[in-house]
Amino acid sequence: MPGGCSRGPAAGDGRLRLARLALVLLGWVSSSSPTSSASSFSSSAPYLASAASAQPPLPDQCPALCECSEAARTVKCVNRNLTEVPTDLPPYVRNLFLTGNQLAVLPAGAFARRPPLAELAALNLSGSRLDEVRAGAFEHLPSLRQLDLSHNPLAYLSPFAFSGSNASISAPSPLVELILNHIVPPDDKRQNRSFEGMVAAALVAGRALQGLHRLELASNHFIYLPRDVLAQLPSLRYLDLSNNSLVSLTYVSFRNLTHLESLHLEDNALKVLHNGTLAELQGLPHVRVFLDSNPWVCDCHMADMVTWLKQTEVVQGKDRLTCAFPEKMRNRVLLELNSADLDCDPILPPSLQTSYVFLGIVLALIGAIFLLVLYLNRKGIKKWMHNIRDACRDHMEGYHYRYEINADPRLTNLSSNSDV
Repeated sequence: MPGGCSRGPAAGDGRLRLARLALVLLGWVSSSSPTSSASSFSSSAPYLASAASAQPPLPDQCPALCECSEAARTVKCVNRNLTEVPTDLPPYVRNLFLTGNQLAVLPAGAFARRPPLAELAALNLSGSRLDEVRAGAFEHLPSLRQLDLSHNPLAYLSPFAFSGSNASISAPSPLVELILNHIVPPDDKRQNRSFEGMVAAALVAGRALQGLHRLELASNHFIYLPRDVLAQLPSLRYLDLSNNSLVSLTYVSFRNLTHLESLHLEDNALKVLHNGTLAELQGLPHVRVFLDSNPWVCDCHMADMVTWLKQTEVVQGKDRLTCAFPEKMRNRVLLELNSADLDCDPILPPSLQTSYVFLGIVLALIGAIFLLVLYLNRKGIKKWMHNIRDACRDHMEGYHYRYEINADPRLTNLSSNSDV
């Protein structure tokens, strides 16, 4: 018993030490648990990576070669030589820049995604060497307000590019601003089709752009505008046709553009505006027209336009408009002209005068050669004419002889009794 009693305190101390050691070990294990979990994660990393690759992209993932800002809702894929629209665009994007790439073709549903790009409002595809935009290329973009296709050599723009692949059931496009500056293709890619007609067909198909407020068609080498190009754009407020080659607006109607505020016609080839166009422009309540840098021809056909310019407030900077032809009127201000200045003398530019002189010389040379040929063959021609004359005379004498026989009653009776 004494021995057992003597072992009691020692055993108690041992148990206390064991308890303290267990607490220390427990604390050490708990502190080292993140490391152990990290090591276990690293051991299972290949499996997780394969599982992640099989899942759809994360909502905030940014496409390769692009720069993303979720705070600004902007994605920029600029000058990256992309050949197609990235498939992993984040759904939060509102402003998408795809400029300076190598897209070539924009197929139907090029921006269809799951989840959809429901917030995309501004899309810039300028300078991406687009050669073809197919029907329904901008479908599944319900919030698209601004589209820029400038500086692309569009050899083919589908009539249903903005209205959807099936215009009969497609909803109107939400576009408010459409920029198509400098989209004219090279001559070898036009495929013998009217470029103006192709663009007009895309603007009017399915009445998809009835809500369009701004349309830019500058620097496209347009020579004319199709008659109905503006027929389905009743909400238009800004129209830019500057820096083209328009020679006349006779066949274009502005009558239904009652909301039009700015019409830019600078740097074209306009020579005069006729009465029908003047009356339509004057009838638009809010419009401002810009007509600078056109080669106005100041002859008798300009009289009505000069009178209109002096009375209207529609034309901005009208005091800068000057004559280009004829030469005697060059640089005269249109507002300073009167009826006595506007005549229709057949005065042509020097280049045309030179052309007509050259044509006259050529025709004179051809005439001289013809007369020389006649002179050298005068004997043969004379003999030929005599032969024709003798043949005609013999023929006429035969007719005269038959007439005399038929007119003589004795010969007539003899002819009637010849069978007796």
